[in-house]
Amino acid sequence: MTSLTPTAARTATDLVSRLAAEQESAEVTDWAARIGWLVGLTLFVALVYWLMREGWKWRGTLQGDLPGLPTAPAEPGAARLSMTGRYHGSTTAGHWLDRIVAHGLGTRSRAELTLTDAGLDVVRPGAADFFVPRAQLREARLDKGIAGKVLTEGGLLVVTWEHGGKLLDSGFRSDRAAEHREWVATLNRMTDQSNDTEGAR
Repeated sequence: MTSLTPTAARTATDLVSRLAAEQESAEVTDWAARIGWLVGLTLFVALVYWLMREGWKWRGTLQGDLPGLPTAPAEPGAARLSMTGRYHGSTTAGHWLDRIVAHGLGTRSRAELTLTDAGLDVVRPGAADFFVPRAQLREARLDKGIAGKVLTEGGLLVVTWEHGGKLLDSGFRSDRAAEHREWVATLNRMTDQSNDTEGAR
C-alpha cells in the first residue's frame, strides 16, 4: 500500500478543508435566498390582502346609499318554514358577481331562516341579522352560483327582494338541500299572493 508523503498529506488536508468551507458558505447562501423569498412572498401576500380590503371598503362606500337593514317585528306570526344552513352573500339582482357589501351583506356566515306571513327573517350568528318584509319579496329560484361561490346545479336557494329601491339576490344553502324546492314554491306563492293583493287595490 502506497503511503502519502507529508506534502501530499498536507495538500489533501487543505483540499478537504476548502471543500468543507465552500459547503458551509453554500449553505449560508441558500438560507439567505430562502429567507429573501419568504420575506418577498410575505410582503406580496400582505399587499394583495391590503388591496382586497381597500377594494371592499371602496365598494361599501359606493353602496352607501343603501339604507339600513330592516329588523324582524316583535310578533312575526307562526313559522311557515324554517331552515338552518349558510348565507353565501347578496348581489345586485341578475348580476351574480356584483357583490353587495354594505351593512354586512357581503359577510358569509351560518344562517337560520324563518319564513312567516310577515316576511323572511335571517338570523346570522357573528354577523348582522336582517328581515325581508313580505311586501319586499319578489321571487325565489334554484341556482348554482352567487358572489363568487359556485355550487352544483340547484345547490343554492336565491331569494330576490327589494331594498332601498334596488333589487337584490341573496343566496342561501340549507344543511338539507332537499328543502330548497319547498322554499322556492312557498316563497313564490307568497309573492304571487302579494302581487294579486296589490293589483286588487
